[in-house]
Amino acid sequence: MAHFYLDDSLASQLREVHSQPGAVVHLRGADARHAVTVARVRAGEALRLGDGAGLMVHGVVVTAEPGEVTLEVDRVEYHERPRPSIHLVQALAKGDRAELAVQAATELGVDGVTPWQAARSIVRWDAAKAVKGAQRWQTTVREATKQSVRPWMPIVEPLITTGVLAARAGKSTVLVLDPVGEHELTSLTSHDFTHADVLLVVGPEGGIAPDERDALTAAGARCVRLGSNVLRTSTAGPAAIAVLSVALGRW
Repeated sequence: MAHFYLDDSLASQLREVHSQPGAVVHLRGADARHAVTVARVRAGEALRLGDGAGLMVHGVVVTAEPGEVTLEVDRVEYHERPRPSIHLVQALAKGDRAELAVQAATELGVDGVTPWQAARSIVRWDAAKAVKGAQRWQTTVREATKQSVRPWMPIVEPLITTGVLAARAGKSTVLVLDPVGEHELTSLTSHDFTHADVLLVVGPEGGIAPDERDALTAAGARCVRLGSNVLRTSTAGPAAIAVLSVALGRW
């Protein structure tokens, strides 16, 4: 059961065949080519397909061609989306650091990622770059979802500013990672999360600017610290997600 692929048409395929064991579903496109030409999937192997929206099908490969893989359904599972959800608000960072954070966060179970144009971000996205950047993040999220065999694929939201982020503090639990934050992240329990969403805010290499921190805390955000070590922007978010997963009973 080492192979897992995504196909957003899976739910409609199952409706047509009534989700019964022995039914046949199809994997097409780039994932089918990868399965056959790279992963060397062959008839008789066990395979899992998901639609990235909670649906997962377990089955056995019947035919394997570069353009299409046919799977005989063994069982069908539906996984509810975790609540409260965890969203990583990742400041834009130079090089591939932000994308590394998105990749690791996806593998660790994040439910959504949002690029943030922080004041100290060296990288700046104009309208065109914002579209291309979000597409790169979406590709990263998709590949990490398959690698980690996740029923739900995280949502990649549009680029936001500090003002937009502060406006969300009234409807979400906003946690700002800060090496000198007032609260320890490990001290939080499930009782501290009263909203449906948890927004985990990670600053750029130069840290979060004081006026940004003030704006967020004034809106209801809490500054939290992980420990005595100062982590890179690429590792701080994933480390915090691991802590939150324990606090929320996911792990």
